[in-house]
Amino acid sequence: MNVLCRLAIIVLFAGISRHAAADTPELITSLKQGGYVLIFRHTATDDSQKDVFPFKFDDMSAQRQLSEKGRDMARQIGAALRDLTIPIGDIYTSRLNRAVEAGKLISGREVKPVDALTDSSNASASGMANPTGANTKAGQAVRQLVDAPPKAGTNTVLVTHKTNIADAFGKEAGDVQEGEAFVYKASSSGSATFAGRIKLADWGAKAGK
Repeated sequence: MNVLCRLAIIVLFAGISRHAAADTPELITSLKQGGYVLIFRHTATDDSQKDVFPFKFDDMSAQRQLSEKGRDMARQIGAALRDLTIPIGDIYTSRLNRAVEAGKLISGREVKPVDALTDSSNASASGMANPTGANTKAGQAVRQLVDAPPKAGTNTVLVTHKTNIADAFGKEAGDVQEGEAFVYKASSSGSATFAGRIKLADWGAKAGK
């Protein structure tokens, strides 16, 4: 099969996947049944702060932190999840504090920081500027977490970074907003399937009904 044919097939399946994704209100309702993995980009941060290279995970002064806006965003998501009685099981986050804090505020619980979700750019300016999903190893690690079925009757929550999401899902995912979630439906016999994207405003709109 030549390169053009392969590209055509990839584009076709990408289009089918997006077309098959549920409407956002319907998707949020479906989360009540469990069986989904939600992978969030952490919420808003203080851009005046910079990550130190290499990362110093225990030094809060060496990392960009959530801003007050970001903390409020995470609390809003958490409140909506509770109001909508959406069951949350395992919660995994990046090892960077902004993701850990966002995960705690969203879930109201302790979280499990893991290397696979930690910013794959490692604070490198060139890495942060690369939303092409070219970091194959990092992308595969994220996909393994996404493909792991949640505990029965629950949804798994992952909190990570823009670079990791682009690594896992390609350049189209590079436009992920702070606090936005990509949602995947778990499968017992293969890879999880894309179900849709949920932005911050979508939670509030659904919870307010």
